[in-house]
Amino acid sequence: MSVGPHKFEFEVIQGWEQMPEGWSFVEVAGIAVDSKDRVYVFNRGEHPMIVFDKEGKFLKAWGEGVFTVPHGIFIDQDDVLYCADDGDHTVRVFDTDGNQKLLLGDPGNPAETGYNENVSPVLYGGKPFHRVCNVAKGPNGDMYIADGYGNARVHRFKTDGTLVSSWGQPGSGPGEFNLPHGIAVDKSNRVYVADRENSRIQILSADGAYIDSWYWVNRPTDIFIDDQEFIYIAELGWSIPSRQTRLHYNTMASPPCGHDPIARCTVCTPDGQIVARIGGNNPILPGNFLAPHGLWCDSEGAIYMGEVIVRSGGNAAFAPLTGHALQKFKRSL
Repeated sequence: MSVGPHKFEFEVIQGWEQMPEGWSFVEVAGIAVDSKDRVYVFNRGEHPMIVFDKEGKFLKAWGEGVFTVPHGIFIDQDDVLYCADDGDHTVRVFDTDGNQKLLLGDPGNPAETGYNENVSPVLYGGKPFHRVCNVAKGPNGDMYIADGYGNARVHRFKTDGTLVSSWGQPGSGPGEFNLPHGIAVDKSNRVYVADRENSRIQILSADGAYIDSWYWVNRPTDIFIDDQEFIYIAELGWSIPSRQTRLHYNTMASPPCGHDPIARCTVCTPDGQIVARIGGNNPILPGNFLAPHGLWCDSEGAIYMGEVIVRSGGNAAFAPLTGHALQKFKRSL
């Protein structure tokens, strides 16, 4: 669906990826596209990083034995990859061949935040990291890292890994977070945070000062900003039947009044004007979503969307049907 004067129409391309025989994504946590339109699929199968060309031809794979729980990925203009590992509490920086350049965080040792799985939620903001989610870079090269699940903060780092500042506490007020999950930075250094379980996008300054919030989103998981400053948002929604909330996890179990509960992708302007939406009521059908988690666009405006169809409980809820781990949407130009 396209809205307003901008032409944003998309067609799902079924069977795009040409996987080696016997390989599986299991589920796709994150996606990034480099300057040559090579697509990096950060997944939870046996081969955590699988690389394709824009036509879906398999190029290579790497990352075996490195990652615990792949979560978020970012690639900068120099084709440097930043990979957030939810299970290892780390962010690792690589070149496109998988050579590690930098490690942030203490592998296997989460920061203290009061979070205790199956016991308590995040009680206070802590140091980097506790089940870290996603990475973005600002115009000056600084890294902004969304430290979700086991923390409630955004951390800002210099390119050499020096911590500049951290901000955020658990809550629903301005500058507070309930699972900061996705993050992006525009050309004006405004930081957009997918505050997932508050079901909002918070917009902050480069130093963490609160600017605004968008409440029309459905549990946002990831954010991508293209060269023209159009903003793409992956929204988890409520397509999967709610499971009982665990003691350590403050889940928004049902949509706010007036919200369409579907999972979707929304395209908007920097002031929050919606220009297009993808997604429908049947999450199993091609072009619709079960559990959108990571997205990116290539140089031709095509959208790549990865979904966490296993960890979300989606495949179990809709068995014997299965969701899409990865979908490509070609843009009509």
